[in-house]
Amino acid sequence: MSLIPLLPAADPRTPFAYRHGDVIDRDTFHAQVMALAAALPEGGRVMNLCADRYWFAVALFAAIARGMLTVLPNSAAPEHIATVAAEQPGVLVLGDQTDSPVTGLPYFRVDVAAAAPRPTLGDMPLIDFDQRVTCMYTSGSTGTPMPHYKTFGRLQLAILAGAERVWAAAGAPCSVVGTVPIRHMYGLESSVLLPILAAGRMSSQIPFFPADIAASLAEMPAPRLLVITPFHLRKLLEAEIALPEIAVILSATAPLSIELAAQARAQLGCPVLEIYGSTETGQVATRETDRDSTWHTLHGITLEQRDEEFWAVGKVYQTPQMLNDTIELFSRERFRLVDRKANMINVAGKRSSLSFLNATLTALPGVVDGVFCVPERGGDGEVERLAAFVVAPGLDRAQILAGLRQHIDTVFLPRHVVFVDSLARDGNGKVLASTLQGLIAQHIPARG
Repeated sequence: MSLIPLLPAADPRTPFAYRHGDVIDRDTFHAQVMALAAALPEGGRVMNLCADRYWFAVALFAAIARGMLTVLPNSAAPEHIATVAAEQPGVLVLGDQTDSPVTGLPYFRVDVAAAAPRPTLGDMPLIDFDQRVTCMYTSGSTGTPMPHYKTFGRLQLAILAGAERVWAAAGAPCSVVGTVPIRHMYGLESSVLLPILAAGRMSSQIPFFPADIAASLAEMPAPRLLVITPFHLRKLLEAEIALPEIAVILSATAPLSIELAAQARAQLGCPVLEIYGSTETGQVATRETDRDSTWHTLHGITLEQRDEEFWAVGKVYQTPQMLNDTIELFSRERFRLVDRKANMINVAGKRSSLSFLNATLTALPGVVDGVFCVPERGGDGEVERLAAFVVAPGLDRAQILAGLRQHIDTVFLPRHVVFVDSLARDGNGKVLASTLQGLIAQHIPARG
């Protein structure tokens, strides 16, 4: 059994977290983790629903110290919480809200317990490398959210490998501001675990609007890392507001276009790193999108082809993980991403991807947002039917089709173009499969 420290060695006076104007050092974070751990029951499962990133981190590491599994639902929707609770019997809800965010489950308020008189700190707790510490759920962008379990040692290996790449691009460990949900794999890795395990600094804020992002960045010392999604990066650039100096931008959850990456570099004066990964695999590879079309795996991760499938291999995985994407493999460490398997479409014998079509649609002048979908998959020789939901005040169907015709084959032009006031996206900028199905049922008649 391999044991590793709960928290990395660091100067206890080192600034760690910035919260509403207060600076919290590493020693205080350690003390509050141990105070909360002492107040929690031993073993069992907790559902961490803290809204503040700092208290979320305290609760996460307190549960690890106490030997508890932390369940992280990807959505606070009542139906999803109910499903997760049924799958995780006996779960205790942890939160920093005055009242429980979930009815019908036992609730423990972490910020009150963690802020109790500081305990006498002894030796740093040692955690089994193979201890299961989180249960993550997939986003639901391609179907029903599915659980995946992560172990402490392997999470740490993955974070240190990612830090090596990100800190090199920034020139030093960074102050991290993240706009992404903390219960999603990308947000957990890049905005929570990265500053904790790799000598960074954490913002407690989870800003959404451009002005809030600017304020959160301004609260933190340079160098700064902005963890964001392509959708929100586009909105930030369109706002054209003054931002504090950013050392590097990290983007994931959806394909980042070369044009958007180049615009961000020109407008903000910093490199843009894109992460390739998934809930199942965690972060696997990075690239500077506007300068390199090739993905480079993180240290300790290699890719293998077995028959028609590709697998991620390395000590960061208990077992090799199959990729749910179509890729072109150049070597064990270099590849080109085509798209998610679920996004690949074949219309009249011609292949394309929904990600490419979405990027083409949203790049059209006058289009605020948009998404392609396949209301009915082709079968028995029938051609797949494409549709597009579009937010584009001032444009009509003919203009949308004319704009698309300049960039895509006519076989991929949507049969239905449905104009909507807005598209509901989750915190990662994704339109969930359930959202698309609701739009399809409401606006597109079934084939008779």
